[in-house]
Amino acid sequence: MKALRFNINVPRFLILKALGAFNKKIYYQGKLAAIKLDDIPEPKLPGPDWVKIKTYLCGFCASDLNLIFLKDSPTASPFGSFPCVLGHELSGEIIETGRGIKNFATGDRITVAPHLSCATRGIDPVCRACASGRVGNCENVAEGNLSPGMFSGICKDINGGFAPYMVAHESQLFALPPEISNEEGAMIEPLSVALQTVLDNTPKPGEHALVIGCGVIGSLVVQSLRAVEPKCRITVSEPSKFHAQLAKNSGADEIITNGDLFGNAVRITGAKRYKPLLGKDILMGGFNRIYDCVGNTETLTLAMRCLAVEGVLSIVGIGHDVKLDLTPLWLKLQTLRGVLEYGFADFEGKRQHVFEAAIGLVANGRVKLKGLMTHKFTIDQYAELIETNMAKQKHQIIKSAVSFQ
Repeated sequence: MKALRFNINVPRFLILKALGAFNKKIYYQGKLAAIKLDDIPEPKLPGPDWVKIKTYLCGFCASDLNLIFLKDSPTASPFGSFPCVLGHELSGEIIETGRGIKNFATGDRITVAPHLSCATRGIDPVCRACASGRVGNCENVAEGNLSPGMFSGICKDINGGFAPYMVAHESQLFALPPEISNEEGAMIEPLSVALQTVLDNTPKPGEHALVIGCGVIGSLVVQSLRAVEPKCRITVSEPSKFHAQLAKNSGADEIITNGDLFGNAVRITGAKRYKPLLGKDILMGGFNRIYDCVGNTETLTLAMRCLAVEGVLSIVGIGHDVKLDLTPLWLKLQTLRGVLEYGFADFEGKRQHVFEAAIGLVANGRVKLKGLMTHKFTIDQYAELIETNMAKQKHQIIKSAVSFQ
């Protein structure tokens, strides 16, 4: 079967980083490319608790783009294995089940929580993270009976969704109800990232929340905020007029498009603005909760300076190496939270996996995913898929996907 496979080693990394500064196409075209369309065997079930899935759609994530262009920190390299077939946002149909499968059958439409936790790796007793319910942050992602990999799509043993067939452990499976389309099913994963982010950093009624950047994840954070705490006040900072309209459609109260975050924060929150001898301004007061969906030096610096005393900043976006003045951190007793994947959480009186909660929100219409998947490509069009995502504003792209339907 044809699959989009990523492969990297130290010599190739160094060569691509040197030559890629002059021609970005070298990352995804030619003999040295980090990603290629390869013919690989169809996967077999690794064990009795696994199923084989026919892929319908697999979304293209910003993390996929970062990986292809080698923008991720090498610090994470022990927790992946190569070559690997990318893709972790998918919907599909079960076409084969292991003898240990109890709750699913062939023909079921499903989506997959891609985390390769202790359960998938045959590890017992499970690690502290899995025991606490944070299966997406498993401490054993380089251990057990699978090669290293935080999730399906970055493990050489378990291919991801950029292939017509893949396998998944029963603990990763979530049934899609009839009212959720295949396109919406492929977006449950990014919605779950956004929902877990909000559940980890939930505003109180009347508090001011700020979302920086309103691509697909930012828009889903806005919708999740509206679903979890409808009485908070939501501001979005987004320079793109196209994505600013997406923020408005998602339920934001205020949208900042002129880049004047300090001035607007004073107007919206009643904060006081102060000018240091050198450097950027700093606010006393400001936003109680900030969700930075960009995650670079500039946005994080602005976020910390506009965050209130004892405010919480969730770092959602994955930027390059950052340099920060930590004065606001100690001056205003701030908390910075990392964001990665999802797990089990208490939501609306029930302990449940965040995928389950996300599916429920979509099924009952409280979160709207319809229309967010704006572009589809075949697996053979992967170069066009990459280039379109490199110019999202030009192509007015929200979410793109590889389609096998």
